[in-house]
Amino acid sequence: MINSDDLRFFCVLASQPSLAGTARMLNVTPSSVTQRLQGIEDKLKLKLLNRQGRTTTLTDEGQLLAERARLILADMDELQESLHDRKNELVGRLRILAPLGFGNEYVAELAAQFQAQHRNVSVELVLSDSPNRQSLDAWDIVIHIGALRDSSMLQTVLAKNRRFLCGSPDYVARHGQPSCIDDLRHHTCISLQENAEDVTMWRLQAPGSSDFTSIRIRPRLTSNDGRVVKQWALKGYGIMMRSEWDVAREIQSGALLRLLPDHALPGADIVALLGSDRRQRSARTMRFLELLQGALGLRPWEQVDGPRE
Repeated sequence: MINSDDLRFFCVLASQPSLAGTARMLNVTPSSVTQRLQGIEDKLKLKLLNRQGRTTTLTDEGQLLAERARLILADMDELQESLHDRKNELVGRLRILAPLGFGNEYVAELAAQFQAQHRNVSVELVLSDSPNRQSLDAWDIVIHIGALRDSSMLQTVLAKNRRFLCGSPDYVARHGQPSCIDDLRHHTCISLQENAEDVTMWRLQAPGSSDFTSIRIRPRLTSNDGRVVKQWALKGYGIMMRSEWDVAREIQSGALLRLLPDHALPGADIVALLGSDRRQRSARTMRFLELLQGALGLRPWEQVDGPRE
């Protein structure tokens, strides 16, 4: 018979695109993941996973097991919480998924503070700019920036977040500032590859206009790491589009200049995503959501003495 540890292991495995990803998540070797999976399949006498090169997909039976396991584990956690309610304690494991840069600067410390306040809660924080969109419901809370396509999860806005076009004073001194949207075609642009977005299509709203104008840029530099993109811009290699949370302090200090400041760009609000089924939202999840709302609602990136990278 499989046990709760088997179910928790399989939920992690189901949330990852490969056995190597599961091994990294659990901080074990890939061979131990394979052995653990084989043990569960032997117990059930069922094949739960298809292997295609380095990637994996769940069989129909594996998909059923993952779905039911999440429900069973949620019920177990809820029961444990109910038993501890009399002592006003939070218990269980809190699973958080957040973007790499934002999570590193603003979520990691909050997660540690939360665990320190609730000693019977264990926290699992995973930072990724390319999460498996098919397994978002495997997490208690997902922090996301920008539009999210085709999600049935409940969205709660944690903070409003604008996007800016930025360049360094050195770049502007050498190349001048764009005076209109079309001028961007003649500038060196830097793009961030993330969230499966069309990163070479920039949209801006001119003053007095109710519509956005789209322009196809031809980036000279592209990276999937926001820190790299930001450093390139700071060193004068080109113009980038970045979120306010990431560049507010550099703009305040003058290290970066806002370009076309009278033009609006589509916003990218910072949101928390929770499962659509209210019964599966644990007390620890809702309490952590309250912590996020209180901390991020203050927009700490606007505070000069706030956290730094």
